[in-house]
Amino acid sequence: MSSAGSNASFRGADYRARQYLDRSMKRNTQKTDGSQRTDVGRVAGVARAKTLMSRPEMPGLVLIACTALALLAANTGMAGWYHHLLELPATIELGSLGVSMSLHGWVNDGLMAIFFFAIGLEIKRELLIGHLSSFRRSALPILGALGGMVVPAAIYAAFNAGGPGSHGWGIPMATDIAFAVGVLSLLGRRIPPALKVFLLALAIADDLGAVLVIAIFYSTSISILPLLLAIAGWIVAITMNARHVRAPLWYVAIGIPVWLCMYKSGVHATIAGVMMGLAIPVRTLYDGSQWLVAMEKAIARYRGMLMARRTGGHEELGMRQEAVHEIEKATEKGQSPLIRLEHALAPWVSYAIMPAFALANAGVTISRGSIGDLFANGIAPGVFVGLLLGKQAGVFLFGWLAVRLRIAEMPDGTTMAQFYGAAILAGIGFTMSIFVTELSFGGLEPYTSMAKLAILGASFLAGAFGYLWLRIALRK
Repeated sequence: MSSAGSNASFRGADYRARQYLDRSMKRNTQKTDGSQRTDVGRVAGVARAKTLMSRPEMPGLVLIACTALALLAANTGMAGWYHHLLELPATIELGSLGVSMSLHGWVNDGLMAIFFFAIGLEIKRELLIGHLSSFRRSALPILGALGGMVVPAAIYAAFNAGGPGSHGWGIPMATDIAFAVGVLSLLGRRIPPALKVFLLALAIADDLGAVLVIAIFYSTSISILPLLLAIAGWIVAITMNARHVRAPLWYVAIGIPVWLCMYKSGVHATIAGVMMGLAIPVRTLYDGSQWLVAMEKAIARYRGMLMARRTGGHEELGMRQEAVHEIEKATEKGQSPLIRLEHALAPWVSYAIMPAFALANAGVTISRGSIGDLFANGIAPGVFVGLLLGKQAGVFLFGWLAVRLRIAEMPDGTTMAQFYGAAILAGIGFTMSIFVTELSFGGLEPYTSMAKLAILGASFLAGAFGYLWLRIALRK
């Protein structure tokens, strides 16, 4: 072969090789770009989901969806499967100790203990550093909550004096914070921020009252020894708080036996959740200046390691991790354990525990017979009128009197008409009202179904009327 032919062949082979490499690189680039696009799309999807879940109305919408699903299951061909699933037994044993309940019981006594733990955290935060921390700030929501408990309970008692439903007077006393704030949030930025704060503080004060009512009036026959053991465990948790124990795991280790002892005592087990919530530390180990100094030292050390690496130094990965660990420890000491736990639990409570409660308890069978039975006694009328009318009347009248007597002040930038709209929304009972229904009647039919239907109807109308009232009041 001639030199020219040889060169031509070489150039042809070189050209084909370059083409092959270009095609390979292009394919790899396309794969890489596709992978990157997939990763970016996945991250963007997660970000959109987090943004959507952070919207204040979302927990209420999820509760509505779960309520509708439970009603659908209880009133279609799925009814048998639905009720069978709720009655499935589940047992947890540890040596000779054990708790056996139905799935329905585990939701109401187990998961709801975590819900009440979150309530305990909220109550403690509001009492110590929040809107219930001073008389001037707390007078209006506390007095409003008091009126919103006394008037509905009195109305229910008037309907049921001496009747089979007399024990259910606590049903129309509670406000569902997720639904109420969710409806308020649908009105957007037109709502004065102080009005939303008032409704939150009212609901928390309401929850405190409901917890006391459950502990005192809705506990069965009490066994002293388990109750004393539960109290002893709680004192240990408070002592841990005083000794600056901040790791949540220690409180979980104490909280589980406290819950078990409370369950065995006859006092409703969810009270253990509130007790443990009140035992969680709210104070930080470092004050602002201490935290700043510790963070500056830790960050300076890490920066020094990075600079040493850039100038040719050889820093081990373990040493850099130690510096990062110091930053984490300083950050933790500057955080409130209570607020950190509250934020960590919030999505679980909003999107797991409360929906599970709605699925397990809102499945009421609706038929001509059940509708006709609503007026067979005073249970349904007492609950309906107590929630829809008694709640708003109590909150508004007690609040109005407190303002008139100069015991309290109206929320900043809020008119009396807007305040009344918030009082209407306080009539959304749902979660806590259904919970007290289960405690009042123990699943006894048809009383339980009567009360639940009245709760659903009154809560829906309170939400709709409150929204429409505020929509009109905000235009003026």
